[in-house]
Amino acid sequence: MNTLLVMAQIAGRRCAIEAPHVDMVIEMGAITPVPRTPDFVSGITAVRSQTLTVIDARLAIGFDPGAFAMDHRAIVATHERSAYAIRVDAIEDICTAVSDPDQVPGGFGEAWARVSSGLVETRVGPALLLNLESLLKAPEPFGAAA
Repeated sequence: MNTLLVMAQIAGRRCAIEAPHVDMVIEMGAITPVPRTPDFVSGITAVRSQTLTVIDARLAIGFDPGAFAMDHRAIVATHERSAYAIRVDAIEDICTAVSDPDQVPGGFGEAWARVSSGLVETRVGPALLLNLESLLKAPEPFGAAA
């Protein structure tokens, strides 16, 4: 594969987003709630005069929000001309995939299979390669991700 990846932790799992999809990593500022949005949309924030929709990755996958501490930073990505700040538990590093994505093992659960494009090997170990389009869709109810 030989693609640069932004590595992060979500709900105790190492995950990766292909670097070409990542605009930047930011320090999270104030988040303004937006009425009538899905629970996984924390609200909006701004960076350099750009409005970002803030996504809680744990909720977007279908996990309970209180189980893990969140990083004070977020991964900024653009999908279909909209910009998103994706909040994760921790942002680790940037590294290169050393394999093509392989099927997600069954023990990871349906929620992980829904939001990932497969399992990739990296120099720091395996990671779930996240599919941004799937991550930004409404998740299953809590408990379905276990």
